[in-house]
Amino acid sequence: MSPSLTPERVRADVAEVLGCDPAAIGPEDDLVDSGLDSMRMMTLVERWRAAGAVTLEFPDLAERPELAHWTAILTGGTA
Repeated sequence: MSPSLTPERVRADVAEVLGCDPAAIGPEDDLVDSGLDSMRMMTLVERWRAAGAVTLEFPDLAERPELAHWTAILTGGTA
């Protein structure tokens, strides 16, 4: 979607809002179970829209709150 949204950036942004080390987040971890609430999810949506993912919507993240899925939709990869 955007050249500034790399897998590393997505992982780092998620880790920042969760207050944890990026290495502590597994690709298939349920991020809601890890403490990510809807307000933090919206923070990420707004951050990533500003970085170029202009069509990103909250349900895109909420339907599958897993790092691998989010990375795929944000970087154009596969999940």
